[in-house]
Amino acid sequence: MSSPSMSSRSVSLPGDPPGGRRAVAVWAIGVSVYFVAVIFRTSLGVAGLDAADRFHVNASALSTFSILQLLVYAGMQIPVGLLVDRLGTKKVLAIGAVLFTAGQLGFAFSPSYAMALASRALLGCGDAMTFISVLRLGTRWFPARRGPLVAQLAGLVGMAGNLVSTLVLARLLHGLGWTAAFAGSALAGVLVLVLLVLFLKDHPEGYEPEPFPHHGSAYVRRQIVASWKEPGTRLGMWVHFTTQFPAMVFLLLWGLPFLVQAQGLSRATAGELLTLVVLSNMVVGLVYGQIVARHHAARLPLALGTVGATASVWAATLAYPGAHAPMWLLIVLCAVLGACGPASMLGFDFARPANPPERQGTASGITNMGGFIASMTTLLAIGVLLDATGDDYSLAFSAVFVLQALGLSQILRLRRQAALRERERLVASRVETVHVPA
Repeated sequence: MSSPSMSSRSVSLPGDPPGGRRAVAVWAIGVSVYFVAVIFRTSLGVAGLDAADRFHVNASALSTFSILQLLVYAGMQIPVGLLVDRLGTKKVLAIGAVLFTAGQLGFAFSPSYAMALASRALLGCGDAMTFISVLRLGTRWFPARRGPLVAQLAGLVGMAGNLVSTLVLARLLHGLGWTAAFAGSALAGVLVLVLLVLFLKDHPEGYEPEPFPHHGSAYVRRQIVASWKEPGTRLGMWVHFTTQFPAMVFLLLWGLPFLVQAQGLSRATAGELLTLVVLSNMVVGLVYGQIVARHHAARLPLALGTVGATASVWAATLAYPGAHAPMWLLIVLCAVLGACGPASMLGFDFARPANPPERQGTASGITNMGGFIASMTTLLAIGVLLDATGDDYSLAFSAVFVLQALGLSQILRLRRQAALRERERLVASRVETVHVPA
């Protein structure tokens, strides 16, 4: 756990950008790209049953859509982090926007399961380039003390994209049909690409990062090894791993089938509960961001509390003795799942102070891998277990507890080492601030 002294983050660090309206405007362009990427990423969550009918696939094959997308996403995190550190935010975001737009468009016109899989993989590749870039943009344009709040706001905007997918894309899908809904949504990707090419800048004038030598494979190895050696990076990855995946799995694919097939709800009611997850995420994200910005030591208690609450409410839902869980319990489940996204953002608040500016992208990539590896594993496990047990959702969703137990054990193992190392860096930064000439 962090000491009380670690909560004092309002000190201005050397080279801290000033923030302001210009920073908000530029950051808004970057985060709009992430917003659209999340719409595309989560579009399958409202189209899962339609996709099963369209491509004539079972639960395991259906889960392969999301697994492949997340596999590409997770596998791209370290390469994307290195690219952001080397090329800057604008170039990486532009590449990402082109790829995820092409993937969404390809998914709209896919005539076969194989082509649809390839489209989701392309979409996952582009999506992977967005969030780390937005985090890096925030550190380049806002003071370090604003980091936790800016990161939570980015996550909140992402969940707004999820909300659009749940509310708008779902209606377009059932009103206009598969091809028109997915092809029409791809236009949003074209719009944000134009905006970022015309108006986005990597950093404010006068705050250019110091040149850092890049020497091929040696540079890559040095960045990855140095980032991984920091216990804060590893702790951040395991926090992200343990907290994000329950809600991600629920929203990305299995929530709608669980609520409709296992709980006997209508699609409309299930959609409202999925919307509740998103709305809860947005509210909790604002609360967590404000708490951590003021009390840095609250990071770990918030993360552990979220894990405990999620495990408890899932256990109560799956073990309910009746044929279906009561509506009040499903509402509590969805409200608690809404805290998973904001809790996963706390992982970046461990990795960020553990690494210097030239390694922020790489460290964020390592951290961001955590939750998506857990999500990918759980998506596969649930699909396999559903097919093996004849759609026994209680048994299939019990895979959540295995992943939570693994992640929790690693968090508890790393927490003291990370706190000590962060305290040492904070003291060093204060000394450096004192000696910077006026």
